[in-house]
Amino acid sequence: MKRLVCAMKLTGLKILLLFLTIAMTLKSGYAQNFEFSNDRKKDAINMILIKNLVIIPVYINNKGPFNFILDTGVGPMIISDPSLTDSLNIKDLRTIKISGLGKGGEIEAYVTTSLEARIGKATLEHIPTAVLKEDLFRLSSYVGMPINGLLGYHFFKSFIVELKYSNKRVVFYLPSYGKKIKGERIALEMINDKPYAKIEIESPELGALTLNMLVDNGASHAISLEILDKKPFPLPPVSILANLGMGLGGPISGSIGRVPIVRIGSFQLQEVLSSYPKYEDVAGKVLLHDRNGNLGADILSRFDVTFDYADNAMYLRKNGNFNRPFQHDMAGMEIYSDDTQLKRYYIGRIEPDSPAETGGLEAEDEIIFLNFLPASSYSLTEINKVFREGNDRTVVVTILRKGLLNIKVIKLKQRI
Repeated sequence: MKRLVCAMKLTGLKILLLFLTIAMTLKSGYAQNFEFSNDRKKDAINMILIKNLVIIPVYINNKGPFNFILDTGVGPMIISDPSLTDSLNIKDLRTIKISGLGKGGEIEAYVTTSLEARIGKATLEHIPTAVLKEDLFRLSSYVGMPINGLLGYHFFKSFIVELKYSNKRVVFYLPSYGKKIKGERIALEMINDKPYAKIEIESPELGALTLNMLVDNGASHAISLEILDKKPFPLPPVSILANLGMGLGGPISGSIGRVPIVRIGSFQLQEVLSSYPKYEDVAGKVLLHDRNGNLGADILSRFDVTFDYADNAMYLRKNGNFNRPFQHDMAGMEIYSDDTQLKRYYIGRIEPDSPAETGGLEAEDEIIFLNFLPASSYSLTEINKVFREGNDRTVVVTILRKGLLNIKVIKLKQRI
């Protein structure tokens, strides 16, 4: 069976319809805020940061910890690992069908309000939850460690939440705690349990534009531009064809280019990588046509970000990553782990006219050695770093294909 790789580049896009359907299905009379016991008002936990994604420990029904992506683009809690259904003894499951983004048809999921979730010392009983019948996102393969699901809105709306990307900590507290929030205030608009913010972009072709963007720290890209004046967002003069991820309905393709200037409040970023998904795969299926795109974690992680949903605001403070360059994969291929415990790595989709294609690599090749070192000695993050840095640098890749070892020499190229 052909292995599929999930790319979280388009998290907020690929599960939008899922969340809208679940939100209409999970009408509950239960309280839907996380709460501290006793008189506690503040807590903090460590995060794991991989590909700009915030991964935190979550306990469900007093079992765990399970690894969840903390994601502002998520409404109900999503359990993406179907094996948890049996281990948690989940009851009161109802089945719904959802049309997904990408090339494909309907998928099925369970919904329930019978679970209790705990993050640090905060607990929410009867949290609205969707349980996927299949591991459609393949999050573990993409991240390189076991990932069991995603969680967002109900946590963010319960507290003031600081995502301290600089020291990999999540701090959360009640408004009554009285802590002064640091950083520049950016206004948010909450639509269908998700935050939207205005940004400005500037280019010679389009001039200066103000755009309405979903703020989605669960999408690892910088920005995705989808719609302008109810039409596909125009491509910049220079762009490349690219694989932009997997939607619920299958692969999402499109292009990647650069936006010369992106402004968020008083902050200005230059030469920002932008994804331009095919209109028919994404924007044509999205119900909210008043948004222009998606503001992702490759920008948000350059700040320490505080979310205050109750005040419709987020606060940004630059951290040490603010000036890092925006880099696209210089080999032009997806890499994933089929076995995160044994660290076995495979090549997914390959972009046309990329160094990976011209170097003779093919989808489903297993990477055995990288620069003559065993691939198992690398983490997935480290392997991706090898292919993202060093324009014109040569990388020697030993792959296993149909039982035979092959050595391929790839010359990296900054194509955009």
